[in-house]
Amino acid sequence: MNPRRWWLRRTLRFRITVVATGVALLCLLAFTGLAPALIGLIQITAVDQELEKSPPRVLDVSGTPVDGQPPLPLTAQDIRALRSGEPVLRMDGESALRFRGQVVFSGDGTPRLEVYASTLLGYGKANTLGTRWLAVAAVLVAVLVGIATWLSVRSSLRPVERMRVAAGELPHGERLPVPLARDELQALAEALNALLARRDEASDRLRRFTGDAAHELRSPVASVRAQAEVAVAHPDPDFSIEVLESVVEESIRLSALVESLLILARADTGVPARAEAVDLVLEAEAAISRLDTELLVRLTAPPSACLVSATRSEVELVLDNLLRNAARYAYSTITLTLVPVGRDVRLLVDDDGHGIPAEHRTKVFDRFYRVEEDRGRRSGGFGLGLALVAHLVGRRRGSVRAAESPAGGARLEIRWPSW
Repeated sequence: MNPRRWWLRRTLRFRITVVATGVALLCLLAFTGLAPALIGLIQITAVDQELEKSPPRVLDVSGTPVDGQPPLPLTAQDIRALRSGEPVLRMDGESALRFRGQVVFSGDGTPRLEVYASTLLGYGKANTLGTRWLAVAAVLVAVLVGIATWLSVRSSLRPVERMRVAAGELPHGERLPVPLARDELQALAEALNALLARRDEASDRLRRFTGDAAHELRSPVASVRAQAEVAVAHPDPDFSIEVLESVVEESIRLSALVESLLILARADTGVPARAEAVDLVLEAEAAISRLDTELLVRLTAPPSACLVSATRSEVELVLDNLLRNAARYAYSTITLTLVPVGRDVRLLVDDDGHGIPAEHRTKVFDRFYRVEEDRGRRSGGFGLGLALVAHLVGRRRGSVRAAESPAGGARLEIRWPSW
């Protein structure tokens, strides 16, 4: 098994405990490795302090005793070191001999070497035992660190576990309680509550979308089925052609509805594409050329470019839906007006139709919302075009508004952030 994959599959508690214990053990073992030198330094420092209180041995500069006592176990190299003022340490089995020396001059000017000597009993054994006990202590301390880390992490993660379980069992619309302490748990609770809010919003939107789509699809599907059943029940060639023409018409309507639903569903999901500078004047001219109508369509725009922050596909969808909506209601004329205003570009679409009643102007941008005509029939749309316009403009931090046109019909005003 891959070690990295095995490690990543372990619990967070296990990984933190292993890392903390391992680091503690390595640090303590490194200290244990330095133990002999530290123990020896302590012993030597204590002996050096006592050497200053003991009487010295007197030697000539070659190391021969001149005080009548036996010679010291010193080599020529040790004598040179003592003459230069450097201390000497000589091992003697489990013990050690410590020498310190200095050169003095007698009354007749003869140089003499005064040597202070002492024995460090059990020097080597003390270092060995000290190292062993420190190694045992290092292991015990590492185990205690591991246990303390395990319990500490377990206690710290218990509120997180309770929060996770509560988040999974929360009913629709409920939120997690936010701790009073301004710590990581409070930030986690707020982030989870924001996630739950987005989940509930998406669920509500999907439920509304599904219900509205099913309602809108029911009529054309039922109409196609009914006409097909009539054609089967009455196999008259002339009547069948008439029925087939009606079926084709309903099929076209059904295809347009499905296409609108797909466009709106794609617009609802994902992060908007990165905005770019789009010339609204050029796009408006292209949208007018794409519009299949016999109405008079006029464009009033400044001579310079009107750059908005969006994508070309978004601008095309918005303009196409606005123009098709205006063409559905206009009697003879549609007017597009582009006006740069501060940091925005103002797009006005006016028609000379019957207009939008004041009580419906804030609702026409809702999905599947349609205004009944004076003659008691629908306009023929699905109530999705203006909803898509509001969605695309809104996610670029723009705004949409319906008002009365100077021509007597409806005015749709779009404010797009300029580039």
